[in-house]
Amino acid sequence: MLVVAIMSVFILYSITFIFSFLNINAQYPGFIHDSSPLGIAFSLFVVGIASLSFVLDFDFIERSAASDEPKYMEWYGAFGIMVTLVWLYIEILRLLAKLRRRR
Repeated sequence: MLVVAIMSVFILYSITFIFSFLNINAQYPGFIHDSSPLGIAFSLFVVGIASLSFVLDFDFIERSAASDEPKYMEWYGAFGIMVTLVWLYIEILRLLAKLRRRR
């Protein structure tokens, strides 16, 4: 379920990126970047998903260590944690910006 949620957020962000790149505002899902209660709830939802993706990263590392994977697989685990940390940081900054605009 977590992987499906991550892919859904990725697809939604990709669609908004393409719409903004092509300057299409008619069907633009604006609640993603608004400071409305729906936009803040969406940001909280994405922060929750980003936080839970650490579970997947650490599970991958535990399974890799238990099954005696090759040494280079450690880098995949470290890269996954780094990407998740950067994603979580960006989403928290977006949430704080929305809360700041709300005042």
